[in-house]
Amino acid sequence: MSERLKALADAGVSIWLDDLSRERIETGNLAELVKSKSVVGVTTNPTIFAAAIADGERYDDQVRRLVQDGADVTKVVFELTTEDVRNACDVLAPLAEGDSADGRVSIEVEPDLANDTEATIASARALWQAVDKPNALVKIPATKEGLPAITAAIAEGISVNVTLIFGIDRYREVMDAYLTGLEQAREAGLDLGRIQSVASFFVSRVDSEVDKRLDDLGTDEALALRGKAAIANARLAYSAYEEVIASDRWRVLAEAGANPQRPLWASTGVKNEAYPDTLYVTELVVADTVNTMPEKTMEAFADHGEVEGDQVTGRGDEAQALFDGLAAVGIDFADVLVALEVEGVDKFKKSWHELVETVEGQMEQARA
Repeated sequence: MSERLKALADAGVSIWLDDLSRERIETGNLAELVKSKSVVGVTTNPTIFAAAIADGERYDDQVRRLVQDGADVTKVVFELTTEDVRNACDVLAPLAEGDSADGRVSIEVEPDLANDTEATIASARALWQAVDKPNALVKIPATKEGLPAITAAIAEGISVNVTLIFGIDRYREVMDAYLTGLEQAREAGLDLGRIQSVASFFVSRVDSEVDKRLDDLGTDEALALRGKAAIANARLAYSAYEEVIASDRWRVLAEAGANPQRPLWASTGVKNEAYPDTLYVTELVVADTVNTMPEKTMEAFADHGEVEGDQVTGRGDEAQALFDGLAAVGIDFADVLVALEVEGVDKFKKSWHELVETVEGQMEQARA
């Protein structure tokens, strides 16, 4: 057992692995990470699946069968990915027993649908039904068109991981969409206790975009602010979360058995090598949150990460002061957020197309 990761878990941070492959499942690697690295959840995306399928022979037989049955590439992608998530859900099922919010495995709706509400809802339903595990989460992007899809999915009892959240205003809209979905689910007579949700607030990409603009400014005042925006942004997000769970609206839902939509820190791998490789873990320790990490970040924390207590609660004013400083040197953070969402959706779609191309290649081999 990694003592450093255990200390992180003991501080109330749920450690989720941002990776999945059939090899991890079938060799017992995922189960071992649960045992030795305090892993209690898994997130996936199309890039993760593309890498797994390209590198793993364990998919070949299923691809061959699907090709023989006349499946097109969309069907093959759907079957390969939902099978992996279904089997990972089985590995993590013991962690999801009782009232636990952990033991969850996420799968994304098709990214090309990010700006189509009804198609996103249909995709979420199809994934939820295909995986057919109570500890699955369907990832829906926090685009404007995604917000009503979040409400609709929650209202139907589909557990949701809201992804691609960058700014506080959008995050507030995400939380509102969740509460509205819970209220509709309650009206429909659903068991609110069976519905889980996390809100994936992206971290490192914020620094990447802000730092680029600070570098362009080049002044001493600007350069002194590098590497600070992402953590400040996440701390402000947590303050917004605290406001919501202290509200009368939430209290009514909680009394009806609803689960809070936990903040999840996503994109926590450091992209600037000048920064500590555990930066977005150490500086965002706070109870009842999730940190989903690439394995490289997890291993780094297991080796030399430090848990220095709650680094988030009560630091909203400090975080706001940082943003005042950014504005003073000429950083338009609203524009940063627009750029990040556009880039995020584009990356979301690009990774999907990479997955489709990877699977098309596997299908061609199966036909040979």
